[in-house]
Amino acid sequence: MHVTTLLIEVGALLFALGMLGRLGRSVGLSPIPLYLLAGLAFGRGGLLPLSASEEFIRVGAEIGVVLLLVMLGLEYSADELVGNLRAAAPAGLLDAALNALPGAGFALLLGWDWRAALVLAGITWVSSSGVIAKVLGDLGRLGNRETPVILSVLVIEDLAMAFYLPAVTAVLAGIGLAGGLKALGVAVVTVIAVLVVAIRYGSTISRLMSVRDPEALLLSVLGLTLLVGGVAAELKVSAAVGAFLVGIAISGPVAHHATEMLSPLRDLFAAVFFVFFGLSTDPRDIPPVLLPALGLAVLTMLTKVVTGYLAGRRVGIALPGRLRAGLALMPRGEFSIVIAGLAVASGVQPRLAPLATAYVLITVVSGPLLARLPDYVWFKTLVRRRMAAQRALQ
Repeated sequence: MHVTTLLIEVGALLFALGMLGRLGRSVGLSPIPLYLLAGLAFGRGGLLPLSASEEFIRVGAEIGVVLLLVMLGLEYSADELVGNLRAAAPAGLLDAALNALPGAGFALLLGWDWRAALVLAGITWVSSSGVIAKVLGDLGRLGNRETPVILSVLVIEDLAMAFYLPAVTAVLAGIGLAGGLKALGVAVVTVIAVLVVAIRYGSTISRLMSVRDPEALLLSVLGLTLLVGGVAAELKVSAAVGAFLVGIAISGPVAHHATEMLSPLRDLFAAVFFVFFGLSTDPRDIPPVLLPALGLAVLTMLTKVVTGYLAGRRVGIALPGRLRAGLALMPRGEFSIVIAGLAVASGVQPRLAPLATAYVLITVVSGPLLARLPDYVWFKTLVRRRMAAQRALQ
């Protein structure tokens, strides 16, 4: 009977998510906020709580995080990652200062402790690579001059998470300063070791997997990702970071074919991941934190615009490109939810989960819509007038 109920609940949920995803894309909206809303509807205090499938969804959510990160790693080779790190380090430091500090300060203003401040700093710091990539593709901006600037900022954020996640995991686990430093040290050694192996032996690793046998390739990449993710979690480095490093280590045609084959699985389990986070949040807890979440979202979307603007100016991009870069960086998504999920599991601050949910919903809905502003005639007119005024002053 339990298995029958499980099949019914999972089937109905996946079908509903499919319809929601189609609805979101038909109106130019990322499906992430719709998946979060679905989780709120089916979770504690929701309209139709799920019972039999909760454990299945929890495991699926863990796999979803791993697949999100390995797919992100597959987009970069180790050489590209190191090159971007050197070129975009100043922009990355600026990004961290402008977007992490407001989150930490906001938590302290709410009267939360320093651990909650550390978590909220990460939530407001990292933009959503998945949403931003989708927006750039939909708006036809992948070939624009400002796009490498946007991608460089995202790469720095992704790499920073390889160090941030183990540190925050250790802090939330309450293992103390010594334990936190040990976890961070393990993360640093692991990341450096994987990058060295990927640069020197990435082609050898890739040759072990044949693109001529799709079934074997899928099983090899997925198995290696889950294995490394599990080992990383045992070392307190974070399964997400382990998966990201696996993606970096795989290169060439294998990476290309693995991306194509894993994409449907990534989409499936990523949807389950966002639903699971919604399930863990009681919708009745959101109204009290909605106003603070809105204020935080407005503040940190503005700081992202400043980040893109200054990063673009640093490499000589004109005013329209700087504004496009800043507006594109506003959405937060998968990493913010991953970080908030760690805090929820540790019970560090009860109001953090509803605040993070509302915050991500606001940024992931309004961000893609605001990214379209530079395409409107009235906005282009304002920018041209501004540029003309600057030239007149010179």
